[in-house]
Order: sequence, then structure tokens, then C-alpha cells
Amino acid sequence: MQNKIDQSYIRPYGDTNNDGRIQISFSMPVKADETGKEAARILLRQMGLEEIEICYIGDLSEGFSHIVAYGNTKAYVDLTKIKIKTVDTEVMTMDETDEFVDKNIGRKITIIGACIESDAHTVGIDAIINMKGYNHRFGLERYRSFNALNMGAQVLSEDLLSKAREMNADVVLVSQIVTQKNIHIQNLTKLIEMAEAEGLRDKMLFICGGPRITHELAIELGYDAGFGAGSYSTDVASYIVQEMTKRKEL
Repeated sequence: MQNKIDQSYIRPYGDTNNDGRIQISFSMPVKADETGKEAARILLRQMGLEEIEICYIGDLSEGFSHIVAYGNTKAYVDLTKIKIKTVDTEVMTMDETDEFVDKNIGRKITIIGACIESDAHTVGIDAIINMKGYNHRFGLERYRSFNALNMGAQVLSEDLLSKAREMNADVVLVSQIVTQKNIHIQNLTKLIEMAEAEGLRDKMLFICGGPRITHELAIELGYDAGFGAGSYSTDVASYIVQEMTKRKEL
């Protein structure tokens, strides 16, 4: 069915293809009453939506409401003109990755990961590194070809780099979940600048991940690769071994 859709004219749909129907939810400092509903309608009309329906409004706290609405947009996307940077490697299973390392690298790969600076949320780095992994994909600790260490949360950039140097790491993984006021960009920039100053940047792969991380952003910040929401240990592992092999051959 996807092949029959005009890739140069893609719109949201609710009931029929390209009808432009979207659902939107947001919070406003208004009461959950008719005045609040009308305020939401006015806001959505100013955003260019038509056929607006406020299907839910509820109190969040005194004077604040959560609103769920439907509306139609005339906006569309031309997929044929979209050009983005992505991690372009073949994703392999754990066993395939271990066999690939045996054949192309011939030694264990040392990987160190952490949530750096003020970030205390380990769900991302745990899903990638910890042995049990996530969603039926084992973490990097389970791979026979990896020596993986998860340093946990709120790890100072200097401590992470010190450990990477001590263990002669091949790869440094950084997870950033907290993104308020772009703190993730500040933290990631600090780490990469310290790595450059200490002469480690070109000796290791630096990879970052998190809900607001894209490969394009990672490259812009000076990292080798970035993995966003929906990424798994298999994605990261496959990139690591293929990129190391590529660099070995240069």
C-alpha cells in the first residue's frame, strides 16, 4: 500500500487518507470550563487548524488544564525532498556480531558507558549495556566479544574519561535523558571538549544517545554517532564493530 501513496504529498489522516486530521494535547493556565475550551479553540485556529473539536478538558491543578483536541491541517510533507543523516550500518544479531568480531577484529572490544554530569536517569544506558537488555535484545554485557562497563548515573565527565583511559577503552557511550533548557547539549559538549583536550577523542569511538539525540546532532557536537528513541543494543553493537573494522582497513 505504501508504494501507491504519492510520496511528494504526505498529510496526516484520521478517517481517510490525506484528510489532514490530527490529534493534539497540551496544557494551558485556564480553568477546565467553557471559557477554557474556547481559549483552546482560539489557540488552535491561530495555529491554522480547522474543524476543531475539543474532546477533553480536565483539571491539572488550580487554574491549569490539560486539553485534548482534534483538528484538520492543510500542511503536507514531500518525502522525496527529505535528506537526513542516519547511522547507515547493517543491524546484526548478538551472535552475528560476535562472529563478525572474531573474523574482522580478533579481540574483545572494551566499551564504557555512563549518564554524565547531573543526569540521574539510567534507563537508556541500562537498556544498551546491562546484560538483560531490553525488548528481547540482550545488552552489550552479554556479548562474548565485548568487555562492557556501565558506570551508572551522574558520572563526572572527567571520571568517565579517566576510566576510559585506565581501561584503554575502544568506545565511550553516553546517555542523556534530561533535556530541560538543552542541558544535554551542554553536558555532551563538555565531554567531547575534554576528550579533545586530553588527546582521547581520536583514540576512541564516542557515541551518545537519548530521547532528543539524533545522528545529525551527534555529528554536529563532535561525536561519531548518535542513537535516539527506539534504538537497541543491536543497533549500537552493529555500528561499533562495523565502524571499527572500517577504520582498521583505512
